[in-house]
Amino acid sequence: MTVSLWQQAQRTEETTYDVIVVGGGIVGCSTAYWLHRRQPSLDVAILEARTLGAEASGRNAGFILQGTHTDYRSDMDRYGKQAARRLWTFTRENRDLLATELRGTAFGWRSDGSLTAAGSADEAARLRSSLSHLRTAGAPAVYLDPDETNARIGASGFHGGLFVTTGAVVNPLRLVRHVAAESEADVHPQHPVERIHWTDPGVMLDTPERRFRADRVVLAVGPSLPDLVPSTSSFVRPVRAQMLATERADTSHISVPVYSHHGEFYVRQLADGRVLAGGGRHQHREPEETNSDATTPAVQATIERYLHTHFPWTRPLSIEQRWSGTMGFSPDGRPVVGRVPEHPEGIFATGFTGHGMGYGFRMGRLLADLMVDTERPKALDLFAASRFEDAEAEASGSDAETEQAPGR
Repeated sequence: MTVSLWQQAQRTEETTYDVIVVGGGIVGCSTAYWLHRRQPSLDVAILEARTLGAEASGRNAGFILQGTHTDYRSDMDRYGKQAARRLWTFTRENRDLLATELRGTAFGWRSDGSLTAAGSADEAARLRSSLSHLRTAGAPAVYLDPDETNARIGASGFHGGLFVTTGAVVNPLRLVRHVAAESEADVHPQHPVERIHWTDPGVMLDTPERRFRADRVVLAVGPSLPDLVPSTSSFVRPVRAQMLATERADTSHISVPVYSHHGEFYVRQLADGRVLAGGGRHQHREPEETNSDATTPAVQATIERYLHTHFPWTRPLSIEQRWSGTMGFSPDGRPVVGRVPEHPEGIFATGFTGHGMGYGFRMGRLLADLMVDTERPKALDLFAASRFEDAEAEASGSDAETEQAPGR
């Protein structure tokens, strides 16, 4: 993109803030909110390339669930019992903060519970085996047999399910806009950051029309983070999600948000009767490793087949809308938080792996704490980017030891 003489003149006129948050999604807006709560005197701005919630934060199903993108048993197997429990606690705090800090009527808050439905007998066994561990973690969960599961959501073919009473749903776009308004930050839409100049002290950010200066910067830009900080390219990759919405049904059948098939499908019914469904990329992995905003016949057909198989009453409903959104996936399924290498005045958060609404508001508080406190936030070790460096160092050490002691 070229720049005219007049635009260049405006660009050299700097607009200054204490803190600039780059990214107008749930994480960025929540960071601005908590910065205002922590230090109301801070002059904070949000720079957004398009409009607030234009990316994944405004394109998801609006689920506010606890845990990660997968089931609790899988979290224990992958991260260990203690980390799985702490992740659950963090996301429960996210849910509770949304309920207590904000005016839920502004963004369609409903907390009637959530259901993780088993798409197979093996998945049902995993869900059942995780129940005691969930309860130990403080989760208000009950296991439902197949008949109870299917009856509760007007479905067929599910093998059982875990019902959690604290699950909730929102209108995600309205939530993002509400949090931004409550933050009292200056919001600059249509200001994509093209380049970061690290100065001493502070930072300058170039957009096509203006230049901004700040003492500190928070980068909450999802899978596009490596465009601004190339050294973070190993922390996140783009993955496309696709969804659809049906026309209005005459009757409400699905009373709570539903995850199923290890989180690969999800569905909810709106108050007006429309049914939202998404997922299916696990059957089309390679084409969906993209940041292209487009729907594909293959994935859309997979979603429709799932919907019509498990919710037969949706078959006569026409599809009203189809859309997609790009998410940032991390190497190990957990969000990644860190300071920009060699630039401690910059911090970043990325890699929410399709579960940004479950982390976002609480993550904003963590980032605000990291920005203004001298002490390390307690939950940071769950998400710290340094975990990958530590893992590489351990692997290198093991390799060296193996080379020194062959046949061991």
